[in-house]
Amino acid sequence: MSTATALITGVSTGIGRSIAARLVETGWSVFGTVRSDADAGRVTAELGSRFVPLVLDVTDPEAVAEGLREVTTRTSTLSALINNAGISEAAPLLHVDPVDFRRHYDVNVVGALQVTQAAFPLLRAAAVSGGRSRVVNVSSVAGKIAYPYMGAYAASKHALEAMSDALRRELTLYGIDVVVVEPSTVKTPIIGKFAAQLERYFDTDYGPSLRELARGMAGREASALPVSKVVDAVVAALHSPRPKTRYPIPRSWLTSWILPRCLPDRVFDALVVRRLALRSKRATEAGR
Repeated sequence: MSTATALITGVSTGIGRSIAARLVETGWSVFGTVRSDADAGRVTAELGSRFVPLVLDVTDPEAVAEGLREVTTRTSTLSALINNAGISEAAPLLHVDPVDFRRHYDVNVVGALQVTQAAFPLLRAAAVSGGRSRVVNVSSVAGKIAYPYMGAYAASKHALEAMSDALRRELTLYGIDVVVVEPSTVKTPIIGKFAAQLERYFDTDYGPSLRELARGMAGREASALPVSKVVDAVVAALHSPRPKTRYPIPRSWLTSWILPRCLPDRVFDALVVRRLALRSKRATEAGR
């Protein structure tokens, strides 16, 4: 795989940065999208000559097209596209700004589709030449399980999962495989922003629950997955002769994956409500 070439979106920090580093270390040539010239310089200095930065916003179709034109000047094929760029903001759905809700779709779903469409000719060229050609979409356990206050994120990841299924079946025509990686909460800089996002809604009816959740963020961060587990799953998806369609990476297989998906909805609702102290407003008022 020494001549393999990958395009990864969102490599400034976190999961994308770690995937890029692993691939470069193992002989891949990597193109990676960043949002600023400063990030481009920093990541290039860290990863070396096998890394080429692309300064673009995945939600800007003209910028994406221009970025792929630059890629085409440097390579005639792409062995892999890894759609990692994404956003996650916590908010009760009753209070989330529709603009912010829509932005989750613009980045996490439409952005991934735009990059895939633009990269398709290079992915197909790799398949035609007899090499492996893969699209790996970084989703989340939230693509299967929706928790309170993460509705916008979960909705976008559910959409990404559905899009990935349709795309996988459509791209069999070209010999291109599509794989989804579904991690639970990962130790990345985004965790540190979560409590601050919750604070904006402390003066709503959800305040007591949100305060309790914010106080527990230190424990949540301690139990978060190491980034290396996600990187390992992506590498497995790229190298396996017959990759799985999905690579779930829950913190606990029983409590974070099996039970939420197998229990009756009302039973799981009750468990989540109890855990997040979401006592009904009616019950609270009746008890006064």
